[in-house]
Amino acid sequence: PYLFLYAFLLLYPLLRGILLSFRRADPFTDGTFVGFNNYARLLADPGFHQAMLNTFKVTLMIVPVLTVIALALALALNRATKGAAIFRGVFFSSSVLSVTIVTLIWRFVLAPDAGLLGELSVALGQEPLPFLSDPDLVLPALAITTIWWSIGLPMMLFLAGLQQIPGELYEAAALDRANRWTTFWRVTLPSLRHTLVLVIMLQTAAQLQMFGQAQLLTAGGPSGASRTAVLYIFEVAFGRWEIGYAAAAAELLFLLIVMVTLA
Repeated sequence: PYLFLYAFLLLYPLLRGILLSFRRADPFTDGTFVGFNNYARLLADPGFHQAMLNTFKVTLMIVPVLTVIALALALALNRATKGAAIFRGVFFSSSVLSVTIVTLIWRFVLAPDAGLLGELSVALGQEPLPFLSDPDLVLPALAITTIWWSIGLPMMLFLAGLQQIPGELYEAAALDRANRWTTFWRVTLPSLRHTLVLVIMLQTAAQLQMFGQAQLLTAGGPSGASRTAVLYIFEVAFGRWEIGYAAAAAELLFLLIVMVTLA
């Protein structure tokens, strides 16, 4: 039963998408076979280039910062106390929210006219920053929103990894009079190597597929400055009805994520 569902829900759509990428298709017909024409168009499409560049930029903004903050929180909350348990729940709570709720919250925070940061700037006598309409600020705004939303899962993964480290290693480090910094670099971090790779891999794959935040918070604006690859695919498929062209873009993104994951 599992193999049947796996093939029906994953393998068939994957193969169907590959076949569609070689056709000029719309939502109602399979269209005509055009070979690699869709891929040639993509390689010459400045809109696709900008969307891919935006995707790379926002991924680089998110993954290192998210990994470091999640590891720091896990180290701080790796204690068997009620206070640590409460704070674990607090930091994990944002992860259970839908992307719609998250973007609504951060629109109230980032909006320059009536947002929280805008009100604070006015109270301090400063001009509010247009986070959602400035091409130089919109990607950092998406990154901050995503980090706040996504911090829970990597924190819990690091906590699980920390609790698997044998206590004998820390006892040996204490006998050698290693300080906290040395213990972290020589014992904790090497023991978390596999968890660290897992977190980076999962978050990189997730952020390369960013869609909801860009679509709901900025709609890809201003002037495409926050249009991500998946948002571009969505607009091509359901705005211009070029299903084959969108499928080709999706396959290129798929290959990119596979290569990054293998690396």
